[in-house]
Amino acid sequence: MTTTAPAPARPQNRVPRVQVSPVTQRRVISSEWAKFTTLRSTWVTLAVALLGMIAVGALASWAIDAHWSHMHPDDRASFSPITQSLTGVYLAQLAIGVLGVLVISGEYATGMIRATLSAAPRRLLVLWAKLTVFSVVTFVLMLVGALVSFFLGQALLHSHGTTLGAHEALQAVVGVALYLTVVGALGVAIGFCVRSTAGGIATLFGVLLVLPTIGHVLPASWQTHILPYLPSNAGGALYSLHPDPGTLAPWAGFGVMCCWMVAAVVAAVVLLRRRDA
Repeated sequence: MTTTAPAPARPQNRVPRVQVSPVTQRRVISSEWAKFTTLRSTWVTLAVALLGMIAVGALASWAIDAHWSHMHPDDRASFSPITQSLTGVYLAQLAIGVLGVLVISGEYATGMIRATLSAAPRRLLVLWAKLTVFSVVTFVLMLVGALVSFFLGQALLHSHGTTLGAHEALQAVVGVALYLTVVGALGVAIGFCVRSTAGGIATLFGVLLVLPTIGHVLPASWQTHILPYLPSNAGGALYSLHPDPGTLAPWAGFGVMCCWMVAAVVAAVVLLRRRDA
């Protein structure tokens, strides 16, 4: 009697289980931080904003000191060494605004946004992460730039300068950093809404620069009710020590500017939820 040996068991191809970590706000922020800090354009644009603010402030302070004896008495009376040293904020806002738009519009242009939203199906996590990373980096770097601009400007002004302990000096320095941070956040929100680099930049600078220009051609009775509430005019009250008549109080003006930014973020939230990537 012959016995048949049992056939050897076939090896089963088992797929190893891969543990997938849940998508959390902290992990999305970490991902956005990695993307933000590994792009060369990020550091180039931030360097332009930082060095531009310092260079313009230093040049403006040196020019005033060199021509002090030729200044009109009225100009001397209204002169503010604090504001003079922080003049570079007007150049810095251009670079920060452009970078804010590019943070998201660059992903839409390359199609990378599809991978981003696939990795983070809860789309709002991406919006909050980009706003958080960009705002923190902008505030820290621009605060450093404002401090350097202030101290370098006062040194170049010599006897016409002041100290950080002067009235409203610290408020102006911190105000520059806060103003630029909100400009950047406004750029990010507009980038989410428009999805185009050119369109986003045009929209942002239209709101910041063109609207105030148009406002000045309106009847005088209208200007007092419109101009102080435009974002750049309202936010500028935080660091401008000799504002025009009718300008809002510093923190009230900054609050109005933040309202503009919140409105843009709300629009970005609605459009991000409703539109396809």
